[in-house]
Amino acid sequence: MNIQTAINKGSKTLKINDIKSHQIDSEILMSETLKREKKYLILNSKEQLSEKNLKDFYNLVKSRLKGKPIAYIIGKKEFWKYEFNITKDVLIPRPDTEIIVEQILKITKNKSKLRILDIGVGSGCILLSLLKEKKNFLGIGVDLSSKSIDLCKINSHKLEVFNRVKFYKSNVDKFNYGKYDLIVSNPPYINKLDYKNLNKEVLNFEPKLALDGGLDGLSEIRKVISKSSELIKIRGKLFLEIAYNQRVKVIEILKNKGFYINEVLKDYANNDRCIISTKI
Repeated sequence: MNIQTAINKGSKTLKINDIKSHQIDSEILMSETLKREKKYLILNSKEQLSEKNLKDFYNLVKSRLKGKPIAYIIGKKEFWKYEFNITKDVLIPRPDTEIIVEQILKITKNKSKLRILDIGVGSGCILLSLLKEKKNFLGIGVDLSSKSIDLCKINSHKLEVFNRVKFYKSNVDKFNYGKYDLIVSNPPYINKLDYKNLNKEVLNFEPKLALDGGLDGLSEIRKVISKSSELIKIRGKLFLEIAYNQRVKVIEILKNKGFYINEVLKDYANNDRCIISTKI
């Protein structure tokens, strides 16, 4: 069987099982099987596959049929301009979160140096993307998961920014290191009811630790805001990702902790996604 026929067969199998991104998923899985870019698949579509390659490809398709996200199957995900290693221990980076990176770069374009703290650093995608873009910025990443910290260290070497970043395994309540010009956080913010109704791919495969924000979805957000008020410099900026329905409550918490609200960013679906505030 040649490459294109196998891709088409994989796509058809995924489509029958209601995988909406069936065609692109099949192509990605073939690229992973052959360790080749998509361009190679197009230029060599008639190339015959070995039995081993065919078997490996169908095993990946089977994983996808079970609902396992592509990023976890192939162990990587594109974010901003870069490729990050991804494991089942961290949340898969979302395109909507790139809006935060874009906005931070916009407001810091005239800053030569900046000290950044990322609370709940996950895969490191936000912090490391910023450090890659701004050669004089320094970063600290904090996460409760030791596996997340290990992955961040790998990604920091992959992006060649390891000499400007440190990572700490810590509960946000207990972290008391340094003062920062800018703090960014994408904390767990899904409330208990919404968590139970999440898409099955998210619910069954992505880490609960990175999603579950408690009964009202605000338990970790409160901790992040409280800790940020202690560690951020006066006139420092806090970028906080939120759920679509949390704007009013989070703004109230921020104001009570001495933050001035600058802006609420919308995501690609025009939902509230991130609150930018300044410590006063």
